[in-house]
Amino acid sequence: MKALYTILLLVCSNAFMTLAWYGHLKFSSLPSGKPLPLMLVIVASWGIAFFEYCFQVPANRIGFVGDGGPFSLIQLKIIQEVISLLVFTLFTLLVFRTETFRWNHIAAFVCIVMAVFFAFKK
Repeated sequence: MKALYTILLLVCSNAFMTLAWYGHLKFSSLPSGKPLPLMLVIVASWGIAFFEYCFQVPANRIGFVGDGGPFSLIQLKIIQEVISLLVFTLFTLLVFRTETFRWNHIAAFVCIVMAVFFAFKK
């Protein structure tokens, strides 16, 4: 169950991270069409990132083998990166409809999945 909790917490963390890092690119202007001030965007992103950390830190604590979890530190990082790319891809396809998903993106994801395979290989 710790592995499942870790993964679910990482998915939530990465949803907030993606929104904090890239959401302002889509939601960058006021209703009047004027761009949001950069300082406001930075503060809003930091506020959203707070919730990222509220999920990320417990995920690492629950998942880390040193705290009784099932994953080594390297495995945790690789899992987080794969989840980050999956969440980012979904966000991009749903929110930024002008972006296209091409064959080279799929090839890159296959390489990342192979990285996970090698990270978990004994």
